[in-house]
Amino acid sequence: MILTNNHVVEGATAVSVTVESTGRSYSARVVGTDSTNDIAVLHLDDASGLTPATLDADGVSVGDVVTAVGNAGGTGDLVAASGTVTALDQRITTQSESGIAGETLTGLIQTDADIVSGDSGGPLVDSAGRVVGIDTAASSGTADITGFAIPIAHALDIVAAIEAGADTATVQIGYPAFLGVSLSSGAAATSGGGAVIGGVVEGAPAAAAGLEAGDTITAVDGAAITSAEALSASLAQREPGESVTIDWVDTAGATHSAQVVLAEGPVA
Repeated sequence: MILTNNHVVEGATAVSVTVESTGRSYSARVVGTDSTNDIAVLHLDDASGLTPATLDADGVSVGDVVTAVGNAGGTGDLVAASGTVTALDQRITTQSESGIAGETLTGLIQTDADIVSGDSGGPLVDSAGRVVGIDTAASSGTADITGFAIPIAHALDIVAAIEAGADTATVQIGYPAFLGVSLSSGAAATSGGGAVIGGVVEGAPAAAAGLEAGDTITAVDGAAITSAEALSASLAQREPGESVTIDWVDTAGATHSAQVVLAEGPVA
């Protein structure tokens, strides 16, 4: 099992993991994710002889020496950055390098270790080499970098929820079901509302069924779809390989219905 951040694998349809000490790569299966808490659990295919990390779930204290390890800058080489714990139980709202707001994370370890882009998902270790957290985020645009890590004890609670094997309000087991449409913020052309399609992924189930940009999805398996949010919620309850009936209205006002087998989608 591999423990990392959800945002590291988000959007992926295939994942590989390379062991830095040997250079060997393994294909990995997504066991489950929790996007709210930014945790993902992976399983390596045909892997053996790997040494598990030693974990310390007892927590750290302000002033403790820690080292952040990760793929700093995405170079493919592990880099270690030492520092100290400067605060505990911190709350942040993440933001991508392009400025898009992400999730709000709480209970984080704050450190002055030089955590940078590419370190996400790497271990934060104590002076004995035990993993105390998962490198997750850092401030940007200032000379003095502030890094943040998810405490390993909190991460293990999420791992247990994922290993239980059931979807919850925050946990997604495996890959989500995928219809293959992007949704528009435009108003539905039907009086009962619906989900307006902004685009269709080539080769996806929606494309095979004949759905096109501008069409409005009005029902899934007979249940009315009144908004884009309602469609997303309906699909979130489905599994890859599940067959559903999609009803929609095209841009000319004609109604259509088709049975669609949902595909395995990218990590949410």
